[in-house]
Amino acid sequence: MAKKFKILKLSKVGVGVVGPSAVARETAEFAKVNAELVEVFHTNKNDIIAAVKDADIILLGSVPIERWIVEAAPKCIAVMCQSVGYDRIDVQAATDNNILVVNNPSFEWCIEEVSNHAMVLLLACAKKLKTLDNLLSQGRWADAKKAQSPMGSIYGQTLGIVGCGAIGRMVARKAKAFALNVIGYDPYIAQVYLAKENGIKLTSLEEVLKADYITLHPDLNETSLHMINDKVFAQMKPSAYLINTSRGKVVDEVALVKALEEKKIAGAGLDVFEVEPLPKDSPLNKMNNVIVLPHTASFSSQAFDLAPIKIAQEVARVLTGKLPLNIVNKSVTPRVKLV
Repeated sequence: MAKKFKILKLSKVGVGVVGPSAVARETAEFAKVNAELVEVFHTNKNDIIAAVKDADIILLGSVPIERWIVEAAPKCIAVMCQSVGYDRIDVQAATDNNILVVNNPSFEWCIEEVSNHAMVLLLACAKKLKTLDNLLSQGRWADAKKAQSPMGSIYGQTLGIVGCGAIGRMVARKAKAFALNVIGYDPYIAQVYLAKENGIKLTSLEEVLKADYITLHPDLNETSLHMINDKVFAQMKPSAYLINTSRGKVVDEVALVKALEEKKIAGAGLDVFEVEPLPKDSPLNKMNNVIVLPHTASFSSQAFDLAPIKIAQEVARVLTGKLPLNIVNKSVTPRVKLV
């Protein structure tokens, strides 16, 4: 009888990204490669250690994959995530333990959904939708009408994109349809041609910070951690809006709250935060010029249909002795021979 492989997903109760139907789809897809999906809901450290000891592959859920987890998984070949971002995986720890880290930088659904989400937040900020909705929900029609003034048009204004990867470039294409001027900053020279092809004029970060709207799309790493800070807010226009659908820790949240309170910027549209779930007592929850959403930029029914298929393809490659397509830690020596 062929060996049955164990795919382990670690999740927190009430914080799962996908619903029961998506989990069922994942289970069905993994079964095709004789792999069983086991989802363990986070209770305590000992339970997790017991669960990972016989896992062949760990699938990133809502529990970060830290060093102590990979060190407790002697059979694990790879840690995989269905998204572009892999900042919740301790890549160095995985590398030290000869475990592959696999992400999916070309996820079509992720690129489309997150770029749409960024544009939704931009438009909602520009049209003051939160303020108007709040007032009208209270029956204050006259006050809502007055709150529209002043309200500018996005036509002909400038959008600054920080991070011109696949998502940033897709945002640019959609922004051009709204007649926004698009400029961008990306420290990686490889993006130059692709940025230009998608209508982005690459320039310095300082120039991008002068834009009317700034949308963030960098990977989270040592360079981008808190790259949006007090110094940055001091360079932005008082009329500017900040949009973040990337990672919460790209923005120094204390500095953001201060900038909003001191009216250094006009407002923000945020899908991600330094601490998630966003604490109930966060000042951001109470600000009328800030739209807060629960890290759902990539969500859609279509996304949940596609995600299990994509990750199952990578799982199948590894479990049949092949290298996955998207290895983050390329210098690692895998625990088993893969070709």
